[in-house]
Amino acid sequence: MTDLSPQLLLYIVTAGGLFGIGLYGFIVGPQTLRRILALNIIGAGIFMLMVVLAYRGLADDASLPSTDPVLHALILTGLVVAVSATAFALALLARLNQAKAAQCSQDQLRHKQGPGQ
Repeated sequence: MTDLSPQLLLYIVTAGGLFGIGLYGFIVGPQTLRRILALNIIGAGIFMLMVVLAYRGLADDASLPSTDPVLHALILTGLVVAVSATAFALALLARLNQAKAAQCSQDQLRHKQGPGQ
């Protein structure tokens, strides 16, 4: 294991900050759109933490830092899944808002016609 350099600590603190901000937004935010965005912020914090965990330090024979390719593959896969899940959640939210608007307009028409008509 490598020692924690100030750069790695900065990334860890940033990842924790993103996770905390997203968690706060998810718990406090009453709107569904804000909760979806908060989940994306939580995911960004987790992906950043995984990038930090993938760091192995400097290799013995190279001057470039070495990283774990498996974790990078998992991060890439997670990003694709997160984008797909966000698109699906936003589509569901749009459909829910359309259904609410249609129900509201039907209720307004019934109210204007009056009872018994």
